[in-house]
Amino acid sequence: MASTVRDLADKTPATRDRYMDLLRVASLGTVVLGHWLMAAVSTDDAGQIQLGNLLAELPALQLLTWALQVMPVFFFVGGFSHALSYRSLQRKAGDSTPVYAAFLRARLQRLLRPTMVFILVWGAAALVLQLIGGSPHLADITLRLVPQPLWFIGIYLAMVAFTPPLLRLHERYGWGAFGGLVAAAAAVDLLRFAAGVPYLEFLNFAFVWLAVHQLGFLRADGRLHRPALLAAAGVAGASLLVAFGPYPLSMVGMPGEKISNMAPPTFALLCHGLWLVGAVELVRKAAARWLERPKVWRTVVAANGISMTAFLWHLTAMLGVYGVFLGLDVALPAPASAAWWAQVPVRIALAAVLTALLVAAFRGFERPAAARPAVEPRGAGGSGPLAALGITLCLFGVLGLSMVGYGDLLEGRSAMLIAFRITAPAAVAMALVGWFLVERAGRARA
Repeated sequence: MASTVRDLADKTPATRDRYMDLLRVASLGTVVLGHWLMAAVSTDDAGQIQLGNLLAELPALQLLTWALQVMPVFFFVGGFSHALSYRSLQRKAGDSTPVYAAFLRARLQRLLRPTMVFILVWGAAALVLQLIGGSPHLADITLRLVPQPLWFIGIYLAMVAFTPPLLRLHERYGWGAFGGLVAAAAAVDLLRFAAGVPYLEFLNFAFVWLAVHQLGFLRADGRLHRPALLAAAGVAGASLLVAFGPYPLSMVGMPGEKISNMAPPTFALLCHGLWLVGAVELVRKAAARWLERPKVWRTVVAANGISMTAFLWHLTAMLGVYGVFLGLDVALPAPASAAWWAQVPVRIALAAVLTALLVAAFRGFERPAAARPAVEPRGAGGSGPLAALGITLCLFGVLGLSMVGYGDLLEGRSAMLIAFRITAPAAVAMALVGWFLVERAGRARA
C-alpha cells in the first residue's frame, strides 16, 4: 500500500489541483469528527440507554456549526471534479459521441461499490438480529442511526446526474446560471415562510446544493476571482437571516426543532455555503505551497484512497465503542457533564482505531475496478436513458434507506420519501438494481 501511495504521489501531473484533493479529505474528516463529538450515548437513572446530542445540551456550541458544517465544501469540490471529468470524456469521444453513461459509471464507481457493500453488510446484520429474536437497545439505535449519513451520498448522486445539463448552462451563462439557482432557492423560502405554501421547501434539496455545486464549475474555469467578497456576502446573509428570520442558529439538524437548516436545506444554509467556499478559496495559495511537500502530498493521496470507506463506517465504529463500554460496565455519564468531557478523548481515540480496522477490512471496495474503455462507442446513445434510470433508482434507494433505517426490518417499517412510502428492503433493492443499470450502461463494448 505504501509503495502504491508513493507511486501515485510521485506520478501526480503538475497540472493537478492538489488543493481540491485536500479539501475533499478535510471536509469528510471534519464530518466524521463532528459526528463522533456530537452524538452522546448515556444511561439514565433506570439504566436505560439514551441517545443525545451535544449541541442540544449546550446550545451555545451551535455557533461552531458555522465552521464545522463543511458538506458545502465537499459538494463544491464535486462540482469542480465533475466538470473536469465530463469535459475530458467529451474531448476523447468527440462531440458527436454520447458520454453520459460512461461519465456516470466513471464518477460513481468508487462511490457506489463501497456504499453497496456497506448497505449489504448492515442489511444482513439487521436480518440476523431480527431472526434471532430481537436485539439490545443499543443495537436498535445503531440499526436506525448508521444508515442516516447515506443522505449525503444520495444528494451527491443527484449532482453527478445533473452535471451535463448544468454544465451546459454554466458554459452558456456563467455566473448567471449560479444566480438562477440562488434566486430559485430564495423564492422557495419566500413562498414557504411568507406565503405558507406547503411541500415547496423540498425543491431546495436541489436548488441549494446544486448552487454550491455550480460554484465548483466556476472554480474549474478559474472564475472565482473575489473569494473575500463571496465569504463576506455569505456571512452577512446568513447572519441577517438567522437574526431576523425564522432560521435557527445551527447549520446542522437538531432533534425536535420545528425548522431545520438542513432538511430541507434553507437559503440560510446556502449563504453558509457561500461563506465556506469563499473562506477556503482565501487560503488556497498558502495551502498549495504546503502541498508541494512530498510527505504532505503522500498523506493526502493515502487519505483520499480510503476517505469514503471511513465515512461510511465511522458511525459503526463510534457505536461499537459505546457497545464495548456497556459490555465492560463502564459508566456512560450525562452529555456535557465533567465526566462526559473527560471521556471524550478516549472515545474518539477508540473510535479512530475501530474505524481504521473497518477501513482495513473494506477499503478494497473503494479501489477502482479494472480499467475498461472509458467512452461509449458510436451508436450506443441508447445507454444514456438506461444510465439515467439507474442513477435515479440509486438515488431514491439510498435516500430512502437513510430515512427508514434498518430497524424493524421484518415488520415492514416504512418512511415517506417525497410522495410514496418506502421500506428498507425496497430501498436496498432499488439501490442494487440502479447500481447494476449504471454499470451496464456505462461499460463500453469494443
